[in-house]
Amino acid sequence: MDSIFRGNLKTARGRALAWLDSLLVDHAVLRLAWTNFAPVIPGRLYRCNHPTPGRLAALTSRYGLKTLINLRGAGGGGSDALSREMAVRLGLDFVDAPLKSRGAPPRARLLHLTDVFLRMREPALIHCKSGADRAGLAAAVFLLMNGVPVTQARRQLALRFGHLTGSDAGVLTAFLLAYAREAEGRKPLLDWLRDDYDPATLDREFRAGSLSRWLNNRLLARE
Repeated sequence: MDSIFRGNLKTARGRALAWLDSLLVDHAVLRLAWTNFAPVIPGRLYRCNHPTPGRLAALTSRYGLKTLINLRGAGGGGSDALSREMAVRLGLDFVDAPLKSRGAPPRARLLHLTDVFLRMREPALIHCKSGADRAGLAAAVFLLMNGVPVTQARRQLALRFGHLTGSDAGVLTAFLLAYAREAEGRKPLLDWLRDDYDPATLDREFRAGSLSRWLNNRLLARE
């Protein structure tokens, strides 16, 4: 279903449409009780699903957040508009660093994300829609940049967060394993991304399972 929000929060009707779009079209009604929140490195980076405005305010107050990183990109829907508005009200830096959960992560988007991590005010919060796949990848990348081995970083892409390794999103775990196989301990992640990472080969070699693909793409309706 397409967004029913038309980009205007300044009117009562526009605000009502934003909330309806967020709750019903973007499935935020499920996120009212389920946060998928977890620290990545306490005091520096946290992760969650797309926060409602109230939850974003509560997390900012509790953890002293300075930056909100949107891994979904500028979507224009109600959830996006409401979180951008609340970020302004809270004085947070709002950064778009769009990733995708299907297909090998593009080099340019990964390098943009690493640049965001290097420049952001901490502590920061990263979010995608469900907090399972793109948030897990971004969290793992942050850990790798801070010297954490792949064996630990890949735990950010775990079933406890809703990540299905056998689905199309499993290519994100395959990305981490490719770095471990090709360069870990010999070349920093950023250098490997710039010099050696080959997303086309990763896409060609990765195969998702049919059941996990159906669960991830159809039943859970992941982006």
